[in-house]
Order: sequence, then structure tokens, then C-alpha cells
Amino acid sequence: MNSFTVEHTPAEIVKVFPKASDLFKKRRIDFCCGGDRPLGTVFTEKDMDEVAILSELNTAYESWSKEDHEVIDWDRVPLSELVDHIVHKHHAYLNEELSPLGQFVTKIFRVHGAAHPHLQELHKLYNDFKVDMETHMVKEENEVFPMIKEYERNPSQDLAARIHAANGGLEDEHESQGNILKRMREITNDFIPPAGACNSYQITYARLAELESDTFQHVHLENNVLFKRIK
Repeated sequence: MNSFTVEHTPAEIVKVFPKASDLFKKRRIDFCCGGDRPLGTVFTEKDMDEVAILSELNTAYESWSKEDHEVIDWDRVPLSELVDHIVHKHHAYLNEELSPLGQFVTKIFRVHGAAHPHLQELHKLYNDFKVDMETHMVKEENEVFPMIKEYERNPSQDLAARIHAANGGLEDEHESQGNILKRMREITNDFIPPAGACNSYQITYARLAELESDTFQHVHLENNVLFKRIK
């Protein structure tokens, strides 16, 4: 691919150029839950400068393409390997990070909440996200992912239909979780701590930004690769 156009979707672009996710996050362009719509549609809805964003995107892609990068074509990776990657990388990350990061969110709310009222909403949003994601991952690992592995071994229309029915609910949950992350980014000024913020404040925002990044990649792999491969 030489360059991207308004006809490409964010999901397609991130598959080819993973670092495009940074630009999309900065511009608040959805590449996971709603990543299957052409850029032209997104630009029109958000009243964005099409020429400037495409120029920035293609300039970054041109520079990146000249470097040595290993890009995994997840559309060709066996379904079972893709499932294991999601579980061992993204689910494992969330299982390790959600509780410790929650303690930081609570700490800055307790210490700085009176002066910074948005921290009360952040605290609620984060805990909603934590509970939702923990329940969501259990559902995937105990119900949906085993069905996908069985489908790889013994594909059938009946099993595919059951998987698609389950995936519809998962995608709705992904959208809800994505909206929580977007709201957290909005009220934290793109996870930029206020002037003079203490170390705990700075660490919390940095880890929230990392959480958002990992979760968006995680959801992108599920919505735009894994689920779409079940025919």
C-alpha cells in the first residue's frame, strides 16, 4: 500500500500501519469499536480537515515504511493462536493492571478531589470500567473463545451462528467500554496532569493512557480481526 485515502477505514489502516493508532487517538478517531467506517465519513461527521490529517497520516506512514518493522498479519494467523495472543497479552495485562491502577485512581481522588472535582467522575468511570472488563474477560475465556477454537477444529454453520450471536453482545460491551475510555480521556485533558501535579497524579494519568492504548488494540483485534473471521 502506497498511501491511504478517505476510502480506507481506520481498522484497515491500523492493520497495515499499527502506529496509526497513535494519530487516531490524538484526533479521537475510533479505530476499534467503530473502526469499520471510511475515513471520509468520519471526517465529515467530525468536521475535520481531511487534507491535513491524510497528509500527516501518509507522511508518518512513509517514514515508518522505510524502517525495519515486523507487522503480524493477524488475518492469516490461526484462530487459536490469535485467541491465545489476546488472552496471554491483553487479558493478562488487564488482570495485572486493573486493581493496582484502581488504587492510584482512588488515591488521587481522595487527596486531590476537593480541588479537582473531575476526579470524582474519573473514580466512578474507572471502577465501572474495571468491573465491566473483568466480567467481560471471564465471558470470553469461559464461553466464546472455546467455541472459536472448536470452530477452527470443526467448522459448522450452527457453531458459527452461535459464535456470531455471542459476539454481538461482546461488541456492544466493547462499545460501552470504549465510551468510558473516551470519557476518561476527555475529562483528564488527554491524560495530561495539571501543572504542579504530584508523582502519584502523574503516574496515574500515564498508566491510564497506557490502559487506553492496550485496550483499544485489544478490542481492535477482536472486533476487526477475530470476530470477522468467523464465516
